[in-house]
Amino acid sequence: MQEQEYPKHYCGVFGIYGHPNAAELTYYGLYQLQHRGQESAGIVTTDGKQFYVHKGMGLVPNIFTGEVLHKLIGQSAIGHTRYSTTGSSSLVNAQPLTVDCAKGKIAIGHNGNLTNAAALREELESRGSIFQTTVDSEIIVHLLAQPTRAGGHESALVEAVRRIEGAYSLVILTEGELIGVRDPHGFRPLSIGRMANGAFVLASETCAFDLIQAQFIRDVEPGEIVIIDANGLRSVQAFPEHTRRAFCIFEYVYFARPDSNIADRNVYGVRVEMGRQLAREHKIEADIVVPVPDSGNCAALGYSLASGIPFEMAFVRNHYVGRSFLQPSQFIRDFNVRVKLNLIGDLVRGKRVIIVDDSIVRGTTSKARVTSLKEAGAKEVHVLVSCPPHMNPCVYGIDFPEKSKLMAATNTHDEIRRFLSADSLGYLSLDGMVAATGKPKDAFCMACYDGRYPVPYDPLIDKHIMERRRGRAGGLASELEAEARHQRLL
Repeated sequence: MQEQEYPKHYCGVFGIYGHPNAAELTYYGLYQLQHRGQESAGIVTTDGKQFYVHKGMGLVPNIFTGEVLHKLIGQSAIGHTRYSTTGSSSLVNAQPLTVDCAKGKIAIGHNGNLTNAAALREELESRGSIFQTTVDSEIIVHLLAQPTRAGGHESALVEAVRRIEGAYSLVILTEGELIGVRDPHGFRPLSIGRMANGAFVLASETCAFDLIQAQFIRDVEPGEIVIIDANGLRSVQAFPEHTRRAFCIFEYVYFARPDSNIADRNVYGVRVEMGRQLAREHKIEADIVVPVPDSGNCAALGYSLASGIPFEMAFVRNHYVGRSFLQPSQFIRDFNVRVKLNLIGDLVRGKRVIIVDDSIVRGTTSKARVTSLKEAGAKEVHVLVSCPPHMNPCVYGIDFPEKSKLMAATNTHDEIRRFLSADSLGYLSLDGMVAATGKPKDAFCMACYDGRYPVPYDPLIDKHIMERRRGRAGGLASELEAEARHQRLL
């Protein structure tokens, strides 16, 4: 497969309690969250007695037909769309994961990445747990199924989530409950909505509520467990002493859909403001502002509004291009990049062009865009990016590559500009990016930019565990080591 230029997200989650069309509504919810994961998807429903499960590889509309949905019985359901960051891309790793244990039936969907996954897995295996997948999410299932010293169902939930570290927004289904959980830092989003018939809904983004006409109620708070059952919704704070917040700011920059509202901010509005901030920080004399669709649209519009330079959609996106694969010739590799966006040459010929994108990770795709503009006759090409340079990998559920593959981490500013063949290159400052959100800097995780990881992670401990595993498990260890490699700070 051709190396990706844009980072991938771990997944999207959805849940509903108390609706006769739970499976169908979950399908539409996942359809709205497809941008958060395109490798696999799954739905688990319950009628209060049994679980009904369907999972598959690929996109949501290709996995769930009308016949399949008709067999997913019950008034409560959870769903998941996945892109793999831990564990291989295979059906066995597709979520939601399910288990039938002494506590009853449990299904779980997880958005995020656990930073203590290797150590917990080692501990659980030493106590006899048998794992069926290589995803860190299965660790949570085992913890939930374990006998606990604490008294009561809610206390057992608290005890389980306090064992895990890192990023997690969870939807959990039992025969009689829908449960939502968010880690104490609030890395990943999770919102609560309600249908006209009173059914409660949980979703990674509010855009999922819009399609099914659910009313947004509020976000699940960091560290909160919400339990929804026949008596309504009740809340438990699992981390009352924790005050540090670390919402992933890249959700605003790139991942979330612009029609979603996250933490009381509309994503579209934040991205437009990022473009305005770019115009304040990088004043360039140019004839037109051109976005890289679709991720650069909002920031390019903001730059145009603030600078007065006309906005033009000179790149036209082909929405029907599938995944491109590594080919033996450079010619075909270049073609795979160009086929995704086609340039309207008449709009840029003889013009000084500002091209706006949300990020530069490896730089290969950005270079192709600049080359296309210059080949079409653009007089000048100025590249602007609506976030700071990415300097570090993410260990909390975004598939940023290892540090050696991040262009900004291995090249100077001018070296990047020359690689892109751009006349100038400008990034939005860290302060400018934060200012566009209207929130304080300490509300966010920005480790991929500044290297400050809110949850400590020791790759040496992880390496030691993997080496021990290799010694006793042979071939399985290589797959588990690959699982942990995604989590390391390299």
